[in-house]
Amino acid sequence: MYDYIKKQDEEIFKAIEGEEERQSSGIELIPSENYVSRAVREANGSILTNKYSEGYPGKRYYGGQEFTDVVETIAIERAKKLFNCQFANVQSLSGAPANVAMYFALMEPGDTVLGMDLGHGGHLTHGHPTTSINKVFNFVRYKMKDPDTGEIDYDELRRVALEHKPKIILAGFSAYSRELDYAKFTEIAKEVGAYTVADMAHIAGLIAGKAARNPFDDGFDVITTTTHKTLRGPRGGMILTRESEEIATKINKAVFPGLQGGPHMNVVAAKAVCFGEALTPAFQEYAGQILKNAKAMEAVLHRENVRMLGGGTSNHLILADVFDSLGVPGKEAETVLDEVGITLNKNMIADEPRTAMDPSGIRFGTPAMTTRGMKETEATRLAEIMIETLRHKDDVAKKQTLREEVRAMCEKFPIPESFV
Repeated sequence: MYDYIKKQDEEIFKAIEGEEERQSSGIELIPSENYVSRAVREANGSILTNKYSEGYPGKRYYGGQEFTDVVETIAIERAKKLFNCQFANVQSLSGAPANVAMYFALMEPGDTVLGMDLGHGGHLTHGHPTTSINKVFNFVRYKMKDPDTGEIDYDELRRVALEHKPKIILAGFSAYSRELDYAKFTEIAKEVGAYTVADMAHIAGLIAGKAARNPFDDGFDVITTTTHKTLRGPRGGMILTRESEEIATKINKAVFPGLQGGPHMNVVAAKAVCFGEALTPAFQEYAGQILKNAKAMEAVLHRENVRMLGGGTSNHLILADVFDSLGVPGKEAETVLDEVGITLNKNMIADEPRTAMDPSGIRFGTPAMTTRGMKETEATRLAEIMIETLRHKDDVAKKQTLREEVRAMCEKFPIPESFV
């Protein structure tokens, strides 16, 4: 598959080959990662990468757009069907640029956004002080009422909204394991005259697969998302508008020419392919199995008295406090689990007492393992292996035995090339 790279650039070929082996022989549990189909990979590596397509279908700045217009139009129409909305911008390069474009479309510099606190499950682009966007807009935050149940403090959210009168109320997360009450967000937003935006990067595939509630059903104005993660497409972003043509026009202008130049048409084609896959009944089965596998892992952690933020999971991910429960810091847990072929990420917990680079928690999820065809039996055993590994982190022989078990599981469930 990589014959030309092998001939031309051996160093890069070896790195790609090594990564292919790593992915095939280990279990991917980072909840924001997944495996794409061969069809998506082919589109992503297609000749469309040669073409500049500034503008939108039928309104380009360069000639030679007869086929790029077809590709982008198909991607738009499939996205609208998937998420039951009237407008879709499929040009965003990733989730963070999608959020930035959305902010500039709906606000003026100095306006306020009310979003989830990073330490309670939010995302950097929701206004963390280290981000550049924090210098342009004013960000205020809401949190969980109780980190052990995951319940959002909606009374406090309303109080902050009434005090600060945000232009946008943002529902969304990167490390939150429960469902949000979108109707409450809508109710509060109407009270203060704010737009409702859902950053659904993590659960877009669950929404598309009818395994999670669609914020548009509760009146949200806009959804931003990545196209990878649970949606199982190429690395990219997207902005959806429920029904307002005025909002959609502002978003299109904010993406191009406001923030980006020419779209990556090879990635837009790969998005179109993945949207087509997500429209199949098989994808709905896949989305449902993601949740079943997450619940199976949750049950093991409950049984072994491992603390989970939010008390467990209602979606695809779990955030576990391994430092409090097992005496292993998150950074060490990530490293040790890598040694047995299980990849996940260290993660801060709510009101983190340690540092961001060596936090108390680990974050893991089930999208990629579910793509390989693994079900509750495998999910249960993987959770057990994780706990065994952390409890015997200095036992080299034990870890070697567990590594072989993980490798055997990977051989039994190879990464599929097609989902349809």
